[in-house]
Amino acid sequence: MSDIFGFVGAFLTTLSFVPQAWLVLRTGKTEGISLAMYSLFTIGVAAWLVYGLIEQAPPIIAANAITLTLATLILFLKARAVLQARSSTQGAAAETSAPIAS
Repeated sequence: MSDIFGFVGAFLTTLSFVPQAWLVLRTGKTEGISLAMYSLFTIGVAAWLVYGLIEQAPPIIAANAITLTLATLILFLKARAVLQARSSTQGAAAETSAPIAS
């Protein structure tokens, strides 16, 4: 009986995450996502997955394996966007601070 509740909870919480993940994966837009928050979230989901594996709890394993996959993809996209933004900002700063040729 407890596994039934576990699977229902796992299914609903994982399902609630899917629309956000689908939007980010479809559009590639991550502006509204915090890199720090998503990093912590992804580490937390990984910890839950390890816990589920240790406890041999199928609902926890299933939900967190799916969520970890989606969260890792989104975290990768967010990190790439942050690095690209930093790179372009540094390039712009170098261009504007260069000496003027006469």
